Amino acid sequence: MPNRILIIEDNLDIANLVSMHLKDNSYQVEIANNGQSGLELALSCSFQLIILDLMLPKLDGLQICRELRGQHINTPILMLTAKSSELDRVLGLEIGADDYLTKPFSIQELLARVKAMFRRIECYQQQQDNNTNKNISIGDIYLDADTRIVKQKDRTVDLTAKEFDLLWYFASNPGRVYSRSQLLDQVWGYGHDGYEHTVNSHINRLRSKIENDPANPEFILTVWGVGYKFSTETEKAQAV
Repeated sequence: MPNRILIIEDNLDIANLVSMHLKDNSYQVEIANNGQSGLELALSCSFQLIILDLMLPKLDGLQICRELRGQHINTPILMLTAKSSELDRVLGLEIGADDYLTKPFSIQELLARVKAMFRRIECYQQQQDNNTNKNISIGDIYLDADTRIVKQKDRTVDLTAKEFDLLWYFASNPGRVYSRSQLLDQVWGYGHDGYEHTVNSHINRLRSKIENDPANPEFILTVWGVGYKFSTETEKAQAV
């Protein structure tokens, strides 16, 4: 069954162009041209991906993203923004967007991102189907793959879908060092020079949620000049 994609974009020329190319690639597509109708569709129907413009009438993209994540709807979100500041992009990622494209963008790049996101979803599902270990406990962190719940001590850690994927990947391979490009390829499903800041933003947010002192992390460690790794029990014990 084809994957269903919701486009929430008030520029109908852009929406129709993107829709045409997605349909040519065998996706089912629906379009909403304002934030309110887009949110209502996203809440009432099942989609595998939402392409969400940042600047929208009635409700903007940040409000929509915040509302969906607040209701624990973890549908992947690709945010489109005409704004070029890093602050706008990071804010979108912090409230739950999985990736972004800055306008103007090429259709080829958008299609590559969409395909990469679906490849990553399929790969993750296959890994879960083949993995008899549906949970991970390391230190005081517990991850449940079926419910996608993360607990630390007696509290539930609220993570976005991509934050969970990144944490699960790290925790599944403690001690192994990954470059930013490797994490892009394995967690986001694509490798692209210039998008390493996406990894940095997600790691910074993960640290703010699971580390007692994000400036001196115990779990997600920086390996200078190389990348990042998740600490082993021995390393964590030495850090205490």
